[in-house]
Formats: sequence, C-alpha cells, structure tokens
Amino acid sequence: MTQTLRVGIVGYGYATTTFHAPLIASVPGLELAAISSSNPEKVRAGWPNVEVCDTPDALFARSDIDLVVIPTPNDTHAPLAAKALAAGKHVVVDKPFTLTSAEARDLIASGHAAGRLLSVFHNRRWDSDFLTLKQIIESGQLGRLVHFESHFDRYRPEVRARWREGGGPGSGLWYDLGAHLVDQTLQLFGTPESITLDLAQQRDGALTDDWFHAVLRYGSLRVILHASALVPDLGPRYVLHGTSGSFIKYGLDAQEDALKAGLRPGAADWGADPLPGSLTVWHGDHAEEGDVDSLPGDYARYYAGVRDAIRGSGANPVPAEDALRVIRMIELGQQSAVEGRTIPITTLD
Repeated sequence: MTQTLRVGIVGYGYATTTFHAPLIASVPGLELAAISSSNPEKVRAGWPNVEVCDTPDALFARSDIDLVVIPTPNDTHAPLAAKALAAGKHVVVDKPFTLTSAEARDLIASGHAAGRLLSVFHNRRWDSDFLTLKQIIESGQLGRLVHFESHFDRYRPEVRARWREGGGPGSGLWYDLGAHLVDQTLQLFGTPESITLDLAQQRDGALTDDWFHAVLRYGSLRVILHASALVPDLGPRYVLHGTSGSFIKYGLDAQEDALKAGLRPGAADWGADPLPGSLTVWHGDHAEEGDVDSLPGDYARYYAGVRDAIRGSGANPVPAEDALRVIRMIELGQQSAVEGRTIPITTLD
C-alpha cells in the first residue's frame, strides 16, 4: 500500500480556508495533518482533527510532515519556502511564487540541492473556461490567431484592510491577478516578444494598483491582459479571434464560489460551468455559430499531481521554473509601467 503523504499548511487565512485545506482533504493519498496559526481556536473550529502549531518553524520541525504548503502574504513566500526546504520538506508555494526572479532562482537552487519537490499553486490552469479555450485553440478551427483578450475584472469599490491592497511589497492586482493571467498566457503561447504595461490606482483611497492593462506581442498576434476592481457590469472573460473564427466566453470558473459555499471536489457537477462559450467559424461566405459547453474544471488535479510527483509516478504539475518565468514577466511589466515604454523580451529564464 502506498504511504499517505502528511501535509502541513502555514497560516489560516483566506487561501488556506477556501482553497488549500479543502482541496488537500479531497485528494486520496494526502492527509491534512497540521496547520500553523496564532489562532488555534479558529483552526479547530474548521478542522477539529488537524493539529495546530504555534509557528511555522514548529511546523517545519515536525518529522511526520512530508509536504508544506505556503499560502501566506507574498513577501513571506521566499523566506518561508527556504526554511521548509532546509528542513527537508517538499514545498508548495501559492502564487505569485516570489517577489523577484532572484528569489525564485535561489529557491529553485535550494530545492534541487535538497532533492525535494518545489511546486507553485497556479490553480487556474484547471479552470473550466481555460481548459475549454485550450481545446478550441488546439483544434485549429479558428485559423491563425490574431487577437486574444483575457480579463479578470471585478466590482469591489471599497479598499479593504488587507495586505493585498495595503501598498506593501507584492500587493496590487498585477502581482495578484496578473500572475494568473500571465501564467495562462505563457501556457498557451510561450514567451512573447515584448510587453507594454499600464498600471493605475482608480478607487478612492487606493494604496496600490487596482487596474492594469498589458499588451503582449507574438508576431501578428496581440495578447491583452486586463484586470480592474471597478467594473460594475462585467464583460467577457475571454475574447479570441483568428483568421477563420472567434470564441467569446463570459463568466468566471465556478470552483472558488463552490469552495466558499462548502462544496468539495467530487460533489455532483463539480467544476461545471453554467455559461457556455460562443463560437463562430466562417466557411467561405457564411458563418456557423453555436454554443460551446465548457469542460469541467478541477483544482484537485493540481494536488493529485503533486502527490504523484512526490511518489515518483508523475511530473510536477507546476514546476518552479514555470513560476520563475511568470515572476520575470511581472518584473518586466513593472519596468514597462515605470519607464512608460515597451520592453523587449529575449528570455524569461
């Protein structure tokens, strides 16, 4: 019988309660064994059978923990991951991986030296709409792609008192939602030729960017990545045009809302998307239009992949090297915004 891997999580904030704890608990072969938190009563209220450690160091020191998950504020990712690797643990870091590419390279080197898995939770590779978009692109029915828009817009007019909006290192939408959109883009199209980024603070009392608009060049293809906290009437999530057709998709993957509602992977219709996409394909002088039902999303596939990679029966689902390229793109975007110019890209390694 294959040994169950015991998992510890650092911190008990939104990412732990909404994503990591329930996803880990839903994957056979993984056991959520411990959580480090300064609020043990809150942890026990949600997970009464999980042990609580007072500090991350106490969690890392436990010999019975195989895998450590780090879904903490962005500026703590690198130091906490370094400590966990030094303690001999396999490590999952929430996105964005680190604040800088230099930190990312150091962690990758530490992971190799320790002989431990180092993976990054880019869960939106398993979004329903993204999986469907990939399938449509791979089918070739849109012809040569010329225009792609990826939006992650919300209506959150009030600035909340939390680190993501506080103006500190790693805060703001470009680090937060930009990491998702950049990772998906790199998966679809590879390294772009250049990036042009505009950042803004649009809400009253904003302390960090709450709007971004990036243009990435791939030959004749233009990729637009956009996010805003001030969109009362949401537009499409994806817009894709090619020489033979178009695909347009409204709505966001439903898994986050399902997890917040207490549902778990394996529930009926898990990962289903109620909003189909719209596909238009031209055949000569006439167009064929129709709806496209989305493939089911499944964030638990990420942790199943981590389990298999640690056991030696599968590949790392999101290698740290992939996440390094995302961070490098974020850095180059910031450079573009600060300098007000397009930044050419030769490599992201």
